Amino acid sequence: MPRILIVDDDPSFGLMVKKFLEKKGFEAEEVLTAKSCLEKLKSALVFDIALLDFRLPDMDGLALLKEIRKENIQIPIILMTSYANIRTAVKAIQMGAFEYLVKPINPDETLLLINQALEQGTSENTTPPPNKTSKSKQPLETSKGIQFIEGTSKESTEVMKYIDLVAPTQLSVIILGESGTGKEYVSRMIHQKSKRADKPFVAIDCGALSDELAGSELFGHLKGSFTGAVTDKKGQFQAANGGTLFLDEIGNLSYEIQVKLLRAIQEGMVRKIGSNKDEAVDVRIIAATNEDLSDAAKRGEFREDLYHRLNEFKIKVAPLRERRDDISVFSNHFLAQSNKELDKEVNGFSEEVENYFMQYSWPGNLREFKNIVRRAVLLTIDNEVQAESLPEEITNPVVEEKPVTDSVSETMHQTSDLKEMIEKNEKETIIKILEKVKYNKSKAARLLNIDRKTLYNKLKLYGIDA
Repeated sequence: MPRILIVDDDPSFGLMVKKFLEKKGFEAEEVLTAKSCLEKLKSALVFDIALLDFRLPDMDGLALLKEIRKENIQIPIILMTSYANIRTAVKAIQMGAFEYLVKPINPDETLLLINQALEQGTSENTTPPPNKTSKSKQPLETSKGIQFIEGTSKESTEVMKYIDLVAPTQLSVIILGESGTGKEYVSRMIHQKSKRADKPFVAIDCGALSDELAGSELFGHLKGSFTGAVTDKKGQFQAANGGTLFLDEIGNLSYEIQVKLLRAIQEGMVRKIGSNKDEAVDVRIIAATNEDLSDAAKRGEFREDLYHRLNEFKIKVAPLRERRDDISVFSNHFLAQSNKELDKEVNGFSEEVENYFMQYSWPGNLREFKNIVRRAVLLTIDNEVQAESLPEEITNPVVEEKPVTDSVSETMHQTSDLKEMIEKNEKETIIKILEKVKYNKSKAARLLNIDRKTLYNKLKLYGIDA
């Protein structure tokens, strides 16, 4: 029976999820802090999956995810978050999380994701079940289903033109774009249209690799070369020999690994950890990042020589909000996927829903779009998705407040008291958010990125009657 760890600082919410999962045939255990989560995962207990709340009292979800991966605990992680943290949720996917759920969570959607995570873990796991004793399980290397659909917009047409142009060459490529825009799909298209199409395509999520494991994962190791190296391991450079190696979120690699990576690219030679022999490899490198590596190189956070070696050709994938002409293509594609996945027969979207899709900013890009369509299809009982199946954050979006720096510049002529200006701005923001969510304090706290206790303290401090 699969065992699930629930990590949330709201005891009533954790208990509710625990009871639901137990009714569905799972074993479940709840903890309230990140520290307790790490203790549980490192204990003798076997957990097959973990549900992590993003906002925990002692550590946020991204930091906790990083600690879990640092311990090389490779169980599937599902992050639970609010729509105010969609960008963070997508970042968590880049760091190795399986998927994210938006609070308030939908029971059917939660169950669906858990089963998918467990199935993926089973299909990919060639070592014992994920737990403390299975720390040799390798990081996920498969695509998580995000596609760059060949649309009709100018931006999509330009990307496809660049793919056709660079694919037949041997040039290294950097794909630049926000998380969730489909960078891996672009890299696969380049490979499929290249002269290496009949050779391996290997995708590595560098954000999911701890510093300790990156060298072993990329270059391999010999048995006994370090604690836990019980067998020889072939690195992904060797696995991709003759083909293409896709390095997603390459900016996360440590300086030491960047040095080894540069040598491997320049000389076409790699050396396994614990070996004194070099192996020749013929690999085309495609790297992806959601940050400008040239700026990172100038700041000393990324090797400049490695950046120039990789940057023989660059493709920028535009975010969804900048290619709205493709939204109808994406929505129909994700609708077909969701119908197949959920065994439904939803025919389309109402005009109102299509208008909401066009107006929304899509901070999570295609990943968020796919999740919203899937959730809407799940909730739809008629032939057409209606607005009531969409989350409130889309149908009634909260307008982002101007940064404090903007407010300071606008009110500088009125007062020179910085503390007073900041407090005034904060009070006005809290009042507007409360009005927007109809004084639902839990939702207001999530949108403000603070916990409920902090919100109550600020209500008292500013004398806000809510």
